[in-house]
Amino acid sequence: MHEKSLVLQVACGAGVPVLKRFENSRLDRLLMIAWLRARAKEWQVVRIVFAFEASGQGFGLCDELQAAGIECHVLAPSKLPQSRHTRTRKTDPKDALRVLEVLRGHVLGGNELPKVWVPSRELRDDRELVRQRLSLSDDLTRVKIQVQSLLKRNELRRPVEMSSWTLSFWRWLNELAYLDESPLAPGARRTLLSLIRQVHAAEQERERMDLSLEHLAATDRWHAAVTELRKVKGVGLLTALTFLTELGDMNRFRNRRQLGSYLGLAPSSYESGEVSNRKGHITRSGSSRLRKVLCQAVWSHVRYDTDARAAYQRLKAKNPLKVKIAIVAGMRRLGIKLWHVAQAALNAQTAQAV
Repeated sequence: MHEKSLVLQVACGAGVPVLKRFENSRLDRLLMIAWLRARAKEWQVVRIVFAFEASGQGFGLCDELQAAGIECHVLAPSKLPQSRHTRTRKTDPKDALRVLEVLRGHVLGGNELPKVWVPSRELRDDRELVRQRLSLSDDLTRVKIQVQSLLKRNELRRPVEMSSWTLSFWRWLNELAYLDESPLAPGARRTLLSLIRQVHAAEQERERMDLSLEHLAATDRWHAAVTELRKVKGVGLLTALTFLTELGDMNRFRNRRQLGSYLGLAPSSYESGEVSNRKGHITRSGSSRLRKVLCQAVWSHVRYDTDARAAYQRLKAKNPLKVKIAIVAGMRRLGIKLWHVAQAALNAQTAQAV
């Protein structure tokens, strides 16, 4: 699936695939569904199974197919089998055929399907809000780094008695940008003025988004879980909502190992023949947004939670040169703790509603 086109490989059971192309528009999707139903009637089958790779196009096609009574699966591209040959000879028909073969292995042979979990429309809408708030923080950080880089290029250092982005620091920046006796050249001064305006605009937009997140957290579907999560030391409103919206259904994880794997905080492993199982770096699969907020939250959690601080100090003492290992372990423990808290809160809310 691309922004403007759909390339299908369609087969009945183990039969020869049929290549078909459609435009990726609302009308052509309806025509595609009608064409699939016509082929099913021609082949005298009652079950239509559809699969496509997850992409930036979202889950709209999946919603339309399921509404039409067609079984649809969204596959994780990173988990589809791929060789060097397929990477160097890549075409849309071959990609569609690869998806078809994986789907046939699932339908006919019972192989595990590497599919992603499809969130509800409501959850997707909540994610848009939370992800935009996270994006604003990234934009603000980027512009602030540009300010610092501008100062360094012009050999300016902030006075030692002030900290970055405090009121005194802002006064110093304004003096550099506005005063005629500024050490900055005219071009650099205008650039600094532009960056200052961008910082102010991003901060104002961030405040507006924070209000939107407060309204979201107050809704019936999130209020109980957010309240419980914020009781955990180091967890604020943004961390709680990011955790809830990125994970979605907490009950889809059966144990902490599945959760750790989803978070990308499980160690990679290698075992072959006489080579024993060696652990490597974390897999970094799943949501990078969630790992980022967990990394930010775990520093406060370690500072104010007695048990977390003891575990962190114990791992740090084993290898003082590898503090990151202790932080990553703390992220995993914090993620599991938040999962238990959120799962209990959401399940209790569901039971009460029933």
